[in-house]
Amino acid sequence: MDKTIEFLIKKKNSGERLDVFLSKEIKDLTRSYVKKLIEKKKVTLNKITKTSPSTKIRAEDKIVVNINIEESLKIIPNKIELDIMYEDKDLLIINKPKGMVVHPGAGNYKNTLVNALLYRYKNNLSDVNGELRPGIVHRIDKETSGLLVVAKNNLSHSNLGKQFSEHSIKRKYQCLAWGTIRPLHGRIETLISRNKKNRQLMTVSDVSGKKAITNYKTIKVFNIKDIPKISLIECELETGRTHQIRVHLKYKGTSLLGDKQYGKKNIKFKKINKDFFTKLSKLDGQALHAQTLEFVHPTNKKLVSFKSKLPMDFKKTLDLLNNLSG
Repeated sequence: MDKTIEFLIKKKNSGERLDVFLSKEIKDLTRSYVKKLIEKKKVTLNKITKTSPSTKIRAEDKIVVNINIEESLKIIPNKIELDIMYEDKDLLIINKPKGMVVHPGAGNYKNTLVNALLYRYKNNLSDVNGELRPGIVHRIDKETSGLLVVAKNNLSHSNLGKQFSEHSIKRKYQCLAWGTIRPLHGRIETLISRNKKNRQLMTVSDVSGKKAITNYKTIKVFNIKDIPKISLIECELETGRTHQIRVHLKYKGTSLLGDKQYGKKNIKFKKINKDFFTKLSKLDGQALHAQTLEFVHPTNKKLVSFKSKLPMDFKKTLDLLNNLSG
């Protein structure tokens, strides 16, 4: 989202450099970012576009600045504990908890994974994806837990990015979903695009969007008295579209336990088991966990594989289902 800011120069500021003045007046912007704005022709002085940061301003000059709000964010490092499963000079494997956003954006400027990475690693992260996403090669949803690979340098980032684009990286998720998915094992291949009625959601489209492929297999179906059928499903992504697993499950007529955006709203709880209902109410977000990550290491070229444990709320729900099913 773009924002326009206007200034009328006062006598006391006459003679200052354009970049110095703007970095003082717009407190959320660094001087280096202001220079980039000027060089990208986002600043006019008396209706004339200026590209030199050192341009001198005079009293009664009128300055107009066009800023992309998301790009202009100054990321503040936050001291946040990270669950680091593996680390070397080229990359990190992080087990992200539910509730953590991967990088800053609209409404989420602090306490993201990027804020935590900057506190711990400062400038020792790749900058391929710009200042807002240092080290970030891929993402998982805020309410999804599990494994992420973070690049410490641009060479590693480029190599990992190529593996993602070639769909050679293995990403397996475990999830709990309402009902059963038919067939029990299969491949879902569709186009996914923005939902026209709600731009925050995605949907399967017949005519436009990005190709999305999810391979899945049902590990177990829980058919327990006083509980609607629930399935434990493993999903392996070939592509990584926004909300892909959640959209594809909805497309197949089911949804994740705890998914408030894509979840079913007509599930009947007339005689639901009280113990299970208590556990379900304590489920912290959706029951979706990025459990396995496998790729070729960008430096030593060896195949590496990582697997993380299920988060506690997911595990407790699964344990209860197993106990109730005998």
